[in-house]
Amino acid sequence: MKHLKFVVGLLLVAVMFSGFWSGKSEKEIKEDNRKERTERIKMSNETLQLLYKYAPEAKDMILRSYGYATFSNVGVNLILFSAEGGKGMAHNNRTGINTYMNMASGGIGLGLGAKDFRAVFLFENKNAYDSFVNSGWEANAQADAAAKYKESGGAANAAETVAPGIRLYKLTQSGLALQVTIQGTKYWKDEDLNKN
Repeated sequence: MKHLKFVVGLLLVAVMFSGFWSGKSEKEIKEDNRKERTERIKMSNETLQLLYKYAPEAKDMILRSYGYATFSNVGVNLILFSAEGGKGMAHNNRTGINTYMNMASGGIGLGLGAKDFRAVFLFENKNAYDSFVNSGWEANAQADAAAKYKESGGAANAAETVAPGIRLYKLTQSGLALQVTIQGTKYWKDEDLNKN
């Protein structure tokens, strides 16, 4: 019961600090959204540069893909509860349009600590891209990457197929992650940021 009260308390604090009760004017909200879109584009560019550093061959794969998505994610494990939250954007290489997105996952299991990672999804075709962006895609896959920083292996081996037409790179502080786990992670459009 203590854990339930603690989790409910954390959720209430998160809602209070989410801007739901911000009292901001429409002009201030639009400016905040503009700044957030700019930050996400910057994060996406930084993530791609990090990927190219560890897997230079990935640049050509991304340019040939229908589109890609980049996410920055932070996870926390507190004894029996784990939660991850992140933000990012999907980019359509054919139209040049960005779609701003969020991600979240949670679970139960032993652990204590925090982790930070970046993810880059590549979409082979329009159907895979549209499904990810428009359907609030939920990942229930797990893959083992074959390459890591300073080890042999190319970008094609490091990007694992996680769904039909979708490949994933997962980056950590030390380069490409050896294990890519995205099980139970939900991705969805950020309605506020995608308004004109």
